[in-house]
Amino acid sequence: MREHKIWRLAMAVACLVGVLALAACGSDDVGGGSDEDVQVAQSGPVEGKLTISNWPGYIDPGPDGTVAEFEKKTGVEVDYIDDITSNTVFFGKLQPQLDRGESGGRDIFVVTDWMAKRMYDLGYVQELDHADLQTVFDNILPQFEKAAGDPDRKFMIPWQGGQTGIWVDTAKAPEIESISDLFDPKYKGQVILLDEMRDTVPLVMQSEGIDVDTATKDDWLAAIDKIDKAVDSGQIRKITDNSYTEDLTAGNAVASLGWSGDGSLIGRDTVEWRKPKDACDTFFDQMVIPVGAPNTAAALAFMNFVYRPEVQVDITAWVNYVQPVQGVQELLKKQDPELGNSKLIFPPPEYTAGCTEDPDPPGDFEDVRDVEGAYQDVISG
Repeated sequence: MREHKIWRLAMAVACLVGVLALAACGSDDVGGGSDEDVQVAQSGPVEGKLTISNWPGYIDPGPDGTVAEFEKKTGVEVDYIDDITSNTVFFGKLQPQLDRGESGGRDIFVVTDWMAKRMYDLGYVQELDHADLQTVFDNILPQFEKAAGDPDRKFMIPWQGGQTGIWVDTAKAPEIESISDLFDPKYKGQVILLDEMRDTVPLVMQSEGIDVDTATKDDWLAAIDKIDKAVDSGQIRKITDNSYTEDLTAGNAVASLGWSGDGSLIGRDTVEWRKPKDACDTFFDQMVIPVGAPNTAAALAFMNFVYRPEVQVDITAWVNYVQPVQGVQELLKKQDPELGNSKLIFPPPEYTAGCTEDPDPPGDFEDVRDVEGAYQDVISG
């Protein structure tokens, strides 16, 4: 186990170095160096094999699940891999291949919007022809027609989203309700934070009364320093990826930062997700087609398939995250009125008002690199 942890930390450091170095110099050899180099995903016969990389617990499984249904409808063989547990670690693993114009055999990635934008800027993601995604753009909810990092939806299509908050073991620490509670000495060694900097650090800043929209580089670094001291003191058990769910399942922690739809991965009735009283963060993960994808026609067909309301409702009922397709709430209310009225799945505007949205640190590239490097130093020890 110790060797596995050391390897994970080494991977995290290596991938951050790769991301930062490439963000500085760019790459003109694949997709996004100039307009002439940009690859556009090609449609065509829907056949062959489709390979998808996604996060754990992010689609309804089994012989009647969405993947199986797509295979039956199209005849396409789907290799569905839930191997994304951290944006930066996944990127670090694939970056050498992407830099050569290869996708590691994958046709679709699902990564968070900020990573999708970074990958596109580096030339690692193909553009999308809206004419090939008619079902997507006929059915996408109005609030998702544009994205801050992709206002024309040139390269990323929404998958699912949600909030970052606190998963609490109510049998052991029912009183935890805020980010500041996680730093209470009574929970020393029993708290987990996320290695996703854009989730964790803004939540800590908000708990300190800092407006993230106007926060300075020094504000970000001060929050990271607070986290660093909590790690050094043993207050924080670990900073980790999606595997935080395993610690909650095993009872190794009383609380963890985590994502609002991960209940099925945790699988314990006493562990519940709570929106912090002193902070709020939202995110949205996106489907992208990487450069070198071997079957872009099947990838486009899959994107259209999951944007059919009758398909998306099954995904939503399983994953319990915010979904981007019109008509799904009405269908879900008929199947499961409690889920159909859930504020976590269908949040009213006032519920997420004032939330951050996985923000970048302020400043130019050098400033962002400094902040990302400081957080990575905490993770790597």
